Amino acid sequence: MIKSNRKASFPYPIDQVWKLVTDLSNQTWRSDLDRFEKVDESHFIEYTKEGIQTDFKVTKADLYKVWKLEFKNKNIQGTWIGTFQYQDGQTILDFTENVTVKNTLLKPFVWFYLRKQQKQYFRDLEKALCYLSV
Repeated sequence: MIKSNRKASFPYPIDQVWKLVTDLSNQTWRSDLDRFEKVDESHFIEYTKEGIQTDFKVTKADLYKVWKLEFKNKNIQGTWIGTFQYQDGQTILDFTENVTVKNTLLKPFVWFYLRKQQKQYFRDLEKALCYLSV
């Protein structure tokens, strides 16, 4: 199993950050996605610009605290856990992905891929939050 963790602070209220991250009706702020499809309240599908489809299932949603997902695509499967805290005027996000690689040839590259994706996600999130607060 491969684990990737990223933590960041944002100078925005926790409710605003939570809403943006967990809003399955609008993920247009994500630059890494070609499209996003909400299946129902706990299922969604992300389509990357490279054409990879990843299916997600929300397994836990503890308001302003934890958002946990299971995911799978043709190359990987695993869990994504996001924890949310508010401290000293900052919302602190701590995101961890635990991934099993289906294709062993990809195993050496998956950790780097996850780090790149998490970094881009946080950049996109910062831009979207900044835009919302204007």
